[in-house]
Amino acid sequence: MQLRNDSSRYGWLSVSLHWVMLALLVAVYASMELREFYPKGSATREAMKTWHYVLGLCVLALATGRLAIHFAGPVPAISPAPPKWQAQGAKLMKVVLYVFMLGMPVLGWLLLSAKGTPIPFFGLQLPALLTENKDLAETVKEVHETGATIGYILVGLHAAAALYHHYLVRDDTLRRMLPKRHAR
Repeated sequence: MQLRNDSSRYGWLSVSLHWVMLALLVAVYASMELREFYPKGSATREAMKTWHYVLGLCVLALATGRLAIHFAGPVPAISPAPPKWQAQGAKLMKVVLYVFMLGMPVLGWLLLSAKGTPIPFFGLQLPALLTENKDLAETVKEVHETGATIGYILVGLHAAAALYHHYLVRDDTLRRMLPKRHAR
């Protein structure tokens, strides 16, 4: 499999980043959802929150890299070509997913900043983006939590569309993003 995208399929770099991003998003969500199983103030619950922050910032970094790679090379064409409305819908969904992958970590960073909470990142402490403001923190928290709920829907729609194209339309939408199997 080639490193970069070509006109017919995504390259190794794009494919790898796509699936690493999925694993990362699962870990971000899991760290927040699973913390509920531990008592407030417990070391495990606090560790899960810290991992949520760190992994969320990893999403920001990876999404930024993915966006740069997206603009650096061609986007493989779907074969057979979908109707124009589906192609436009796919482009819109891609934009919305990137806004989500970039916006949610920034909202999280803003939330921690407004709460006056340190922003951990693999042993470093990142600078606050805002001064402490508890009222603003509450507003940002509501937006962040609403965004998280919307994220479940976006990822679900993205996966459902890929499966629809693969099993019902039978085009190469999904195959373009799967690791290429080598013939023996």
